[in-house]
Amino acid sequence: MHERVRRVRAALQEKGSPADIVELPAAAPTAADAATQLGCPVGAIANSLVFSVGGDPLLILASGAHRVDTRLVARLLGVGRGKIRRADPAHVLTVTGQEIGGVAPVGHPQPLPTLIDLTLDRHPHLWAGAGMPHTVFRTTFTELLKLTDGRPAVIAAD
Repeated sequence: MHERVRRVRAALQEKGSPADIVELPAAAPTAADAATQLGCPVGAIANSLVFSVGGDPLLILASGAHRVDTRLVARLLGVGRGKIRRADPAHVLTVTGQEIGGVAPVGHPQPLPTLIDLTLDRHPHLWAGAGMPHTVFRTTFTELLKLTDGRPAVIAAD
């Protein structure tokens, strides 16, 4: 098992999650890829996306059916629109210890401020990345809130 996946597993266990990490047959760099392999709706995929807000990291767990609207998020955070942008791959790796395409909501060197897409609550079960592009774990909206100390938010127009 890769070190990144071990860190995610340890973080899940530390937070009391019974989730098992599942290895997919192939890498799933997009929500659509993951949903196809898991046989679930694309909206049940919780994408872990890292943004930079004035240089500080922000993790947004977004439904695979949504694109993050940075204008909405900027208003929610009370910052100017130009202050929030997608983090580049090097920054993502630095703040999460994981590469884009496999970022998990947990297992980072330091906890990240986290917003969780409210529409994820529409699904009884969710799938989130587990540190590598071919690993995921099954969870729920309520568990994601607990695991990340995240804040529910409207991150996209429905």
